[in-house]
Amino acid sequence: MNRIDKLFQSGKKDILSVYFTAGYPNLDDTVKIIKSLSDHGVDMIEIGVPFSDPMADGPVIQASGQKALNNGITQEIIFQQLADIRKVTDIPLIMMSYINTAMQFGFERYCKKCGEVGIDGLIIPDLPSEIYLSDYKQFVDANGLDYIQLITPETSDERIRAIDDMSKGFIYMVSSASTTGAQQSFNEAKQQYFSHIESMKLKNPTLVGFGVSNKATFRAAADHSNGCIIGSAFIKLLGTCKSIDEAVETLLKNIKE
Repeated sequence: MNRIDKLFQSGKKDILSVYFTAGYPNLDDTVKIIKSLSDHGVDMIEIGVPFSDPMADGPVIQASGQKALNNGITQEIIFQQLADIRKVTDIPLIMMSYINTAMQFGFERYCKKCGEVGIDGLIIPDLPSEIYLSDYKQFVDANGLDYIQLITPETSDERIRAIDDMSKGFIYMVSSASTTGAQQSFNEAKQQYFSHIESMKLKNPTLVGFGVSNKATFRAAADHSNGCIIGSAFIKLLGTCKSIDEAVETLLKNIKE
């Protein structure tokens, strides 16, 4: 059974998944960040593949991606860095990339390499669901990967049901129709959206992302889902803290206090 599926079937509540950009702040930080997050008890990790035109990302993650590209990170180097990652951690790992980078690498080869190094799932926000089903699903399935899709407050119930049917692992609930970025609180409309999705009783678990950065936003989202995904808030800390461990510890403190 896939590690993502094991995590959700364990019945754990308030799951925390953390996103970081591979190759940021330094080219060789990828494994160090994964180890620190895992050692500090994070439940799941999203490894972001830097891309020159990241349409779903806000300024913080865009800047981290550009810095990583300037550092010389490539998809090939990321896989080299992850070659022995399963000696470091056994928690679920997800590769988050745009379709351009996966296609440039070769999508079938991309999925095969993910399977070989121990990646458990893929997030590709700009790959249309129908195209995924017709052209790419076979390679994802062949390598034992979960495929996680996104929904937003603007996604119709009919579309949400269809995405639920074709997804594996969990549903990524985008908190708002915008790019990534930390927020201090979620307004009533967003909380109603979280509550509505909860009432739909989807087949897949759900995690809320985009805007989660502190205890208030984590609690507001996790009360109506299986947990949250944090990205921009962690990227900021990686850029300002003296060490990776300090960044991780500060993130966890901010969520709990």
